[in-house]
Amino acid sequence: MKAIRAHSFGGPEVLQYEEIEDPVPGPGEVVIDVRAAGVNPADTYMRNGTYAIVPDLPYTPGGDAGGVVSAVGADVTGLSVGDDVFVGTALSFDLTGCYAEKVLRPESEVLPLPTGVSHAQAAAFGVSYPTAHYALFERGGAKAGETVFIHGASGSVGTAAIQLAKRAGLRVIGSGGTDKGLDLIHAEGADLAVDHSRQGYLDEVTEFTDGKGPNLILEMLADVNLAADLDLVAKYGRIVVIGNRGEITISPRVAMMKELDIRGIALWNATAEQIAPIMKDIVAGIAEGTLRPIIGREMPLAEAAAAHVAVLEPGAYGKIVLVP
Repeated sequence: MKAIRAHSFGGPEVLQYEEIEDPVPGPGEVVIDVRAAGVNPADTYMRNGTYAIVPDLPYTPGGDAGGVVSAVGADVTGLSVGDDVFVGTALSFDLTGCYAEKVLRPESEVLPLPTGVSHAQAAAFGVSYPTAHYALFERGGAKAGETVFIHGASGSVGTAAIQLAKRAGLRVIGSGGTDKGLDLIHAEGADLAVDHSRQGYLDEVTEFTDGKGPNLILEMLADVNLAADLDLVAKYGRIVVIGNRGEITISPRVAMMKELDIRGIALWNATAEQIAPIMKDIVAGIAEGTLRPIIGREMPLAEAAAAHVAVLEPGAYGKIVLVP
């Protein structure tokens, strides 16, 4: 089968399109023909070799995929050849194997694809929706009636967070950097969309919240925005850091005076007991139609290196997936 392999750590150029052996299922395992593999910023950090998760070389990146079961091992009872399924990082905390024509997983880490959901959309279930859910409710303590500002809302995690927050009865403000992104934020149900490429855009957030600021901020680029978030957020507010690519200088006194909470999030820290109800709620939301994964771009599997560049570029729009 064809697969993307990294034989060393480094830039996108280390990702090679190669022929490797097809996986063979052992007891309790299934092989899935991958129809779409999700691309996440974490994939790029791991490729650099400096992430908290460092795979053994060589490796095939990717923890999220939608596809069709093509082979089952002994003792597999809940899945059959031909079933539409998905796998995801949140189900196994395995960030490898999916940038390929086939992926091997234990049956316990594979879920049936909900009716009416495409394989490409399913590639958002492993990181984007669990991350947004975990950030909003487990780490962020979001409650109905509160206002959440999603600072960088047009990407895959951001659009998932809009949908989840509206479903839970929150007022939602989202920021984007392009007209297309702002249109998407509005279309997904945000009460206000602001252009973070414009000077003074945070004044619109303050005005919308009657000068008080949002109760909760989900921050996708903390090394750029965290200091401004401290000034913006309401007294006793919470800031959840979802994304960060460097260092920033802040004044802790602002956090003292407002009694703020600044909370980090890494999905891999969630326990299986925490993930189970999160995934159950996400699948329920998909079934009822309130959660709808947004696919911004489909790229051929062979263009994985280009996808790793695109997923970090400004102007994110939904999910990027690789199609074998």
